[in-house]
Amino acid sequence: MTNELPACPVEMTLQLIGNRWKVLIIRDLLEGTKRFGELKKSVGSITQKVLTQNLREMEGSGLLVRKVYAEVPPRVEYTLTETGYSLKPILDSMVKWGTSYKDNIS
Repeated sequence: MTNELPACPVEMTLQLIGNRWKVLIIRDLLEGTKRFGELKKSVGSITQKVLTQNLREMEGSGLLVRKVYAEVPPRVEYTLTETGYSLKPILDSMVKWGTSYKDNIS
């Protein structure tokens, strides 16, 4: 993340979660801690490279924490931080809006 933060709060939010993958990762991590493979499977058609890139960006932004276990093979788990969990109302609003939109066009 850049050192220069946008003045607009909406722009700031979009900078943090403004792509499809990050929102889906947050959606899945709201259920609890997940391993890399679980996230890859639940998010869908995301590539390993793109998932890794998004997880690193989200970790750098303080939205999630990455815990590596000293095992063979290595086990890595991802968990939302308090800041990450604070995005739940935004996703809840997206669910409500998306459901309403879907009902209205059906």
